Amino acid sequence: MKLLTTLAAAALAAVLPLAGCAATSTASSQASSATSTVAATATASTTDTTTTSTTAASVVDVDWSSLPTTNVTLTDEGLAITEAGTYVLTGSSTGQVTVDTDGNVRIILDDATINSSVGAAIQVDNAESVVLELADGTTNTVSDAATRSDEEIDGAIYSADDLVITGNGTLNVTATFADGIVGKDDLWIESGTINVTSADDGIRGTDSLTIDGGTITINATGDGMKSSNDSDLGKGVLTINGGTITITTGDDAIKAEQLLTINGGTIDVVQSVESIEAPVIVINDGDITINASDDGINASASDIITDGLSITINGGNLSITMASGDTDAIDSNGDLTITGGTIDITAQSPFDYDGTGSLTGGTITVNGQQVTELSNQMMGGQMGGGPGGR
Repeated sequence: MKLLTTLAAAALAAVLPLAGCAATSTASSQASSATSTVAATATASTTDTTTTSTTAASVVDVDWSSLPTTNVTLTDEGLAITEAGTYVLTGSSTGQVTVDTDGNVRIILDDATINSSVGAAIQVDNAESVVLELADGTTNTVSDAATRSDEEIDGAIYSADDLVITGNGTLNVTATFADGIVGKDDLWIESGTINVTSADDGIRGTDSLTIDGGTITINATGDGMKSSNDSDLGKGVLTINGGTITITTGDDAIKAEQLLTINGGTIDVVQSVESIEAPVIVINDGDITINASDDGINASASDIITDGLSITINGGNLSITMASGDTDAIDSNGDLTITGGTIDITAQSPFDYDGTGSLTGGTITVNGQQVTELSNQMMGGQMGGGPGGR
């Protein structure tokens, strides 16, 4: 059962009505209709009516008191979890913690250190759902091996099923093979202090990634956080409802293959190539600071969404600082709609859009001067009102 996928799909369905599409419609035509509807819906409202924050407790509706609790002092043999229940882990191990069961599993890290010498530190091969809880006031450390026999297991923390991270402790993740935290289905971060250093991507939820809270710091060679499903329509969704997020990355900071929504939180992109990227981007609220060397906010096609690209900003406080050269602060390979918010841009090219540009609200400052219309950066550095370059 994929509880988080069901919720993500339901939330998406609220703003992506596909009724009336013929059964023979291709995925690309459905995607075009869906993304156009998202843009229209977001533009019509200056408040967030499309998504609501749902806590992990309601997502994974399990009576943990009805399941056994096992206290485990880790050894270098690691731990193989094959039964449903709660497992409280203390101590240290150079082995792995693995999960393979049809039931629900809660792993409570209570000053635990897992430095795997053979692969992922925590590896969920099968489960109904898994909750990874950081015990209050504790510091927990996980790291993976630089090599492994199965390179498909590409995270220091890896789950083949739904994964929720919660609790008020600290989790330090070092990924030497590839990614820091990977959820192959839905990944939900509710709370905790999470620090990720990774050789590739920092945090990746394949079908969906939802950030409800917590203090998250990512230092990644690849992308910072992403939702990467580019083959199943209605997935590849990244939603930020809250939390404090700091990202330093060698590539994109926050990326989704289909839909990216920011409803709140504090986001500080210290360094990136492109800071926020997806085919459809909706920003309803939040305090967002962007530093980028290519595009600050970029709506661009993915393998599954090729039409109906858009950026919609309904609110929030945005500060965008761009590197010099052929860079754009806000670049849409489709439409750009701004209905509200406070946007402070430092850039040679503040806006670049290929479709329609609309400014009906908000306060925009470009290089220290307030503007009341969207100038469009053309290819070759010219300003105008027509379509811009990619």
